[in-house]
Amino acid sequence: MKKILMLGTGGTIACKRGEYGLKPLISSDELLSYVPDAAQFCQADSLQILNIDSTNMQPKHWLTMAEAIEAHYEEYDGFVICHGTDTLAYTASALSYLIQRTSKPIVLTGSQKPINMDITDSKTNLLDSFVCACDGRIPGVQIVFGGAVILGTRARKTYSKSFGAFSSINYPVLGVVQDNCLVPY
Repeated sequence: MKKILMLGTGGTIACKRGEYGLKPLISSDELLSYVPDAAQFCQADSLQILNIDSTNMQPKHWLTMAEAIEAHYEEYDGFVICHGTDTLAYTASALSYLIQRTSKPIVLTGSQKPINMDITDSKTNLLDSFVCACDGRIPGVQIVFGGAVILGTRARKTYSKSFGAFSSINYPVLGVVQDNCLVPY
């Protein structure tokens, strides 16, 4: 069974109902409890490295993420990073250059609605991210959001309210996740 490390950084996915964007209050351990199906195909561990709104993300935080991956690189088969959507594409691009030539998937995801809401994209995005990280056929830094797998250096947030918030710019999507299966292109 694959071992995946989920890194928590904050963002809307980790906010309590009604407290969008400003106060991420749900820990990475709690986030894992919302996707129990992940245990069917991987052993997931979590590590809370930040707890900030993504509008406050700075280069020093990118270094913190890269250092956490480096410190645990040999222990895990892949990584999932929970992140706010406002700067998720910037972080994915930065990590693509900070962590080059990796043979392991480093998957960033987030959500438009907090994970503890009844109608939310967060549970699907998080579970899809674990599917992609466990599969291993698409290595490197990528964003999994709205079922699409997007190369980290080609992602852009194009919609602020749609569950399919991210697009791949001038490059095809790397694949899609459907019914807990990765379909690479």
